[in-house]
Amino acid sequence: MSTIDLATSPSDLRALAEQSNAWPFEQAKALVARLKKAPKDEVLFETGYGPSGLPHIGTFGEVARTTMVRHAFRVLTEDKIKTRLIAFSDDMDGLRKVPDNVPNKEMLTTHLGKSLTRVPDPFGTHESFGAHNNARLRVFLDTFGFDYEFASATDYYKSGRFDATLLKVLERLDKVMAIMLPSLREERAASYSPFLPICPRTGVVLQVPIVAHDATAGTISYDDPETQERVTLPVTGGHCKLQWKPDWAMRWTALGIDYEMAGKDLIDSVKLSGKICQAIGGKPPEGFNYELFLDDKGQKISKSKGNGLTIDEWLRYASPESLSLFMYREPKAAKRLYFDVIPRNVDDYQQFLDGYARQDAKQQLSNPVWHIHAGHPPKSDMPVTFQLLLTLVSSSNAENAATLWGFIGRYRPGVTPQSHPKLDAMVGYAINYYRDFVAPTKVFREPTEAERAALQDLRDALSQLPAEATAEAIQDVVYEIGRREPFLDHKKAAKDGKPGVSLDWFNMLYQVLLGQEKGPRFGSFVAVYGLPNAIAMIDGALARSA
Repeated sequence: MSTIDLATSPSDLRALAEQSNAWPFEQAKALVARLKKAPKDEVLFETGYGPSGLPHIGTFGEVARTTMVRHAFRVLTEDKIKTRLIAFSDDMDGLRKVPDNVPNKEMLTTHLGKSLTRVPDPFGTHESFGAHNNARLRVFLDTFGFDYEFASATDYYKSGRFDATLLKVLERLDKVMAIMLPSLREERAASYSPFLPICPRTGVVLQVPIVAHDATAGTISYDDPETQERVTLPVTGGHCKLQWKPDWAMRWTALGIDYEMAGKDLIDSVKLSGKICQAIGGKPPEGFNYELFLDDKGQKISKSKGNGLTIDEWLRYASPESLSLFMYREPKAAKRLYFDVIPRNVDDYQQFLDGYARQDAKQQLSNPVWHIHAGHPPKSDMPVTFQLLLTLVSSSNAENAATLWGFIGRYRPGVTPQSHPKLDAMVGYAINYYRDFVAPTKVFREPTEAERAALQDLRDALSQLPAEATAEAIQDVVYEIGRREPFLDHKKAAKDGKPGVSLDWFNMLYQVLLGQEKGPRFGSFVAVYGLPNAIAMIDGALARSA
């Protein structure tokens, strides 16, 4: 079977996509089936953002994954149906607690309860805290080149775009309450209302009992908790907002949302919102529940806690494409989102990209890079791995790009920062990663007597190789020296029939010579680092442990 290229027709591509079991296509197929039952001229995708804290990678993940499904849908429909992606910010929510990772916390404390777009910006750069966080989200999404429309709850409520649906919620209040009340604790159910009035005096989003409602007039009434005065407000025009589950349903109905995914912790909420959506005349969107991201301690990452990785942190250490790969992989499996996952995703992205050109069309549609790059992966041209760069920095203490490029230039003549700008960026990522995570934890293990003997033999064998020895020739020597007890792997024979070499041999080399647990292929490392440097490194380890 041929590969996908610019000459592949939309109908041929659709036929291939219909046979693919890649998860974005599986999601898009459900959307195609939905459209057959109820045809539309335009399909709307939505992602939600709660700007109570700075955007984190989980926020990005939702947009990235939804974008992949959107592209898959466009392929399955041969791009004959218009699509839009709305990135919706719930910035009218009240600030319930002060985030841990922001300045001016005392100031924020005096504004608790107010809509995020009425809370002053603790960073002092925007007209409100909500506006600041919305701007951070947009800058990041723009950096990645996402095609989306930003939407603000404050703008939509105040402009009247939700008015008709809000009146529908008020008109069918009994149905909405019948859905919500069984899900609430008895104490909360006693005073629950889907409508939250915005106090005209203070701007606080009030959670108060609604003492009267008038569907004809479109109003609700409550008693001010401080003055005890009876207050009547219209539910339209931004004078009220909805509790978040009814709000979600109202938004789906008002905007006609066809697809929205959500975290696994919101499974019950999605079901409730779906029922409310139907009760007010809407149709719940398609979507799925993805697993949560965990920090290094296995806890769910949170915007307000600031645990896990921030958007800016990942991009300090790795490419945007590596982050997209992390998001593509196993969306329904819980994954640690911490610094130690970065190197693997950088190198795995490159492996997927390297393999793409050798695959047939069916395999290409299941390759993550096809989805990451919306069907147009770039040509692969990365002569060294991220893990190799990290090891070079670590072994040489080279904390500047020029030194690393010296190694690379000798290993791959003609490869320069100008000819390989992506590699040049990766050099910078590797230096940052080494400084922040490798150097502070670097510990050299003392070799045993048997290991010292093996290292001495490896040093002597390397010194016999010609200066221009290839990575393969060096790797053969490394294997041959390791073919001894206690490093033999009797269960796995080498290609020449000799006993195999266990990972313990290579782990010892990394731990004793490099002060790290893992590393790249050792022969490749020595080829780039240079035989004299590698020999000197072994001499240093032997001297340390003498």
